[in-house]
Amino acid sequence: MTIETAVQKNAYIQIYGEGSRVLGSIPTNYGDMLMGFTGSSVSVRKGDFICVYDEHGMRISSQPV
Repeated sequence: MTIETAVQKNAYIQIYGEGSRVLGSIPTNYGDMLMGFTGSSVSVRKGDFICVYDEHGMRISSQPV
């Protein structure tokens, strides 16, 4: 499933596909920030790391900033 958009809402980042269908979500803490997304991944700054997640909200990788 392709990611159409990702939106930061309260304590989660919601990942949406075709027809505004929710594909997954990523829990966030204060200060975490959605950095961007592609058709297959979402990047989130979590503290001193950039974490990359798949369309279901599963972490693929993380790199220090």
